[in-house]
Amino acid sequence: MSRTRPTRTLGTLEVSGLGLGCMGLSQSFGATPEREDAVAFLRAAYDAGVTFFDTAEVYGPFDNEELVGEALAPVRDDVVIATKFGFAIEPDGTQNGVNSRPEHVRAAVEGSLRRLRTDTIDLLYQHRVDPDVPIEDVAGTVRELITEGKVRHLGLSEAGPTTIRRAHAVQPVTALQSEYSLFWREPETSVLPVLEELGIGFVPFSPLGRGILTGAVTRDSTFGEGDIRANLPRFSREALETNLDLVDRVRAVADRLDATVGQVALAWLLAQQSWIVPIPGTRRVERLEENLGALDLELGPNDLAELTEASDAVAVVGERYPEAMQAMIDRS
Repeated sequence: MSRTRPTRTLGTLEVSGLGLGCMGLSQSFGATPEREDAVAFLRAAYDAGVTFFDTAEVYGPFDNEELVGEALAPVRDDVVIATKFGFAIEPDGTQNGVNSRPEHVRAAVEGSLRRLRTDTIDLLYQHRVDPDVPIEDVAGTVRELITEGKVRHLGLSEAGPTTIRRAHAVQPVTALQSEYSLFWREPETSVLPVLEELGIGFVPFSPLGRGILTGAVTRDSTFGEGDIRANLPRFSREALETNLDLVDRVRAVADRLDATVGQVALAWLLAQQSWIVPIPGTRRVERLEENLGALDLELGPNDLAELTEASDAVAVVGERYPEAMQAMIDRS
């Protein structure tokens, strides 16, 4: 039985106060766990009180949805599963740009339903905006899938304010998923005002800066084969020299509160709005329990001000992604 944890609401969708980003179980951060270990971890996350799980067809690709489907099948009625469509995936698993044509969306949803072992996807995100397909057509297709009972809620990922408004006019958007943390605060000016106005929830991915805000990354850290951070500008040796200054400042607050750097970073995010639900990813139960501890960590006004000022004071070095991936982000 799942432990009771504080919940939050994305639009009209109730979820656990922290979700779990599942991508790392299948890719991006070095060697992945054995399938049985990954399934056991996901079940342990549910037992610890997580009821909001985030996956995507492109993670693996396809493997991640299969893991989530297998692990959560026994508790399917008690969890919220979010997945994503929007990439063109070749038979050999390689990505070939974006594709949100209506027929492709429908085919992707059928595959996700099968792999997730479910009749309905709780929250379906467009993974990246497709510049060749009007967002109205995408939202309209998802609206039809909702009418058919195959999807419950529409979400967008890395979408700009105009795109959000256009989609929302066709089918109410339940949640936007984009990167947000003490290291990356652009959403505060670009999208959060629109989300608040329209009643849309916000799901920050990489809320711990891909591990940098856990305190585990040092100025001497190196990233091996299969770890995306080896190719991310923000994690170059030169960038870390500056970027870890922010971690040092967060650690000062954490030490004062007898908390960890990661807990403080997550608690800061949670304090920004009641409709923000971060989805930190991990593969270790002890780290999961640590992250969930952020739900019980109360930051006072002075703590929040100090953390915000620390974030303002450190000019983060390096882009979030390499150039090709940066180009996929919608800023309209």
